[in-house]
Amino acid sequence: MNAPTPALVARPERLRLVGQRRQILALMHQRLMFGMLVYGGIIAIIALRLIYLAAFGDHAGRKGGEIDLTPERGDIVDRDGQALARTIDAWTIGLQPSKVIGNRLDLARKMAELMPEKDAAAYLAMLRSNHSFYYLRRRAPPGLVSAINALGEPGLALEREPDRLYPQTSLAAHVVGFTDVDGKGNAGIERAFDEQLRDPARRGQPIVLSISSRIQQALEHELNEAMTHFSAIGAAGVIMDIHSGEILAMTSLPQLNPNAAGQGTPEARFNRATLGVYELGSTFKPFTVAMAMDSGVVKSMGQMYPCPDALHAFGHTITDTHPFGRACSVSEIMMRSSNIGTAQIAAQLGKPRQEAFLRKMGFLDKVNVELMERGRTLTPGSRWGPFETMTVGFGHAIAVTPLHLATGYATLFNGGIYRPATLLKVGRDHPAGKGHRVFTEETSYKMRALLRLVVTNGTGKKADAPGYRIGGKTGTAEKIVGGRYTSAAVVTSFAGVFPMDEPRYVIVVMLDDPKATAETYGFHTAGWNVAPVVSKTVSRIAPMLGVRPDMNREPNMAEVLPFVQEKAEQ
Repeated sequence: MNAPTPALVARPERLRLVGQRRQILALMHQRLMFGMLVYGGIIAIIALRLIYLAAFGDHAGRKGGEIDLTPERGDIVDRDGQALARTIDAWTIGLQPSKVIGNRLDLARKMAELMPEKDAAAYLAMLRSNHSFYYLRRRAPPGLVSAINALGEPGLALEREPDRLYPQTSLAAHVVGFTDVDGKGNAGIERAFDEQLRDPARRGQPIVLSISSRIQQALEHELNEAMTHFSAIGAAGVIMDIHSGEILAMTSLPQLNPNAAGQGTPEARFNRATLGVYELGSTFKPFTVAMAMDSGVVKSMGQMYPCPDALHAFGHTITDTHPFGRACSVSEIMMRSSNIGTAQIAAQLGKPRQEAFLRKMGFLDKVNVELMERGRTLTPGSRWGPFETMTVGFGHAIAVTPLHLATGYATLFNGGIYRPATLLKVGRDHPAGKGHRVFTEETSYKMRALLRLVVTNGTGKKADAPGYRIGGKTGTAEKIVGGRYTSAAVVTSFAGVFPMDEPRYVIVVMLDDPKATAETYGFHTAGWNVAPVVSKTVSRIAPMLGVRPDMNREPNMAEVLPFVQEKAEQ
């Protein structure tokens, strides 16, 4: 027989190799599919586990468990874009007792060393409890986080969460406000604009305040120095643009650090500038004179009134710190801050007109500003008779906020137009509030020289800042202690405007219960303690505001000087 050809012999071998290759590829495909199914299953299990933990895990049901779902809170910035409040990513330390694997007593002792706000016994009670979770520290510093992490205890949880930071610490704290532990606005702008700050649609759009950090810092520094020097229990100050109503600085002392607002005292958290109401004394007298001028009661600065050493009216006696003992002009009444003279002007004005003017100025309502911490004026109410009309005329028997007073002076010297104060920067997005007329332009103009006279010749001489033409009025009001007025405790204030020849800015400062010192010769009146605050503050901020010192400019003092017979004593 003939032998088979080589080609016929090789063919079965080739078929066998092809079959083997197919089998190998099929096996690899099966293994790949199995691996992909396993991988997909693992991913599905992880996803389901995450969903379960989010809904039913240790964070579910505990306060703050929804933090990761909360939109990032918007920033608050000053008028120049400086951040006053922003949200940061902070560390939180928590405890999950059920996951603790180490010795609980040893762990409690270590926790007490690292976080001494609680003792070891308190931590041990937490470790032995049935609670699923405890917050131990929010906004924990990096060093503490590292130390806790080094303990290697699974029951100690370290997490990131949004936290509110106030990078300027106490600067404008009562304006900016603060949030609670869950990020909700609790005071100030944080509270007033909570909804806008939390709105995801506004993310990246900060709330822009009218506050200037530089002006705010100057006001806070000078007022805090005075409060400390004169041992006052509190203080407040406001600086605002008289034409737009923008508040450029506003402070309340004692100071508050919003980064640790819960540690502040009730006095520190209280906003004296917008919520506290005080009898601000003689700072009210310019309003009385302006009302009388607009009503035709006072026809010139030279109009004369009897000014005896004491005025007996309706069973009461009104006195002056610097009595005239003679007839005095309207110019002199303001210069020497005469209660007796002002009371007579107020009596001529009468309650109906006095009340109508105060209402038009917003003094009989809560102060008009964006904050929720707003005080309402206290008036004599149903007892508002002829004698109370006289005392209201010189700032007694009526209590207002310092911001009320600042808004009133802005109205008096901006041409007579009342505009509500605002803490938002005025611009295209937030135009100046609509106003209404209270005083005539003529009255507004004539009052410039009268208030400048108080600083150049009268009780407010220590408020003067050379070249800046400050005009204003001192006020010293006795406080009520035990149901009676006492001269031992007073509220001192100064309300001023600069530059008085062309008014642009109002400054109001107040000290609550300042004490006399050797350098004030035993006096604790406004001319000695708050007037210097105005001088120092204006000297610092006027250049920032573009107000240049000019020794040759003054309001028209010929309106008032011819009617002054002598200078007042300090």
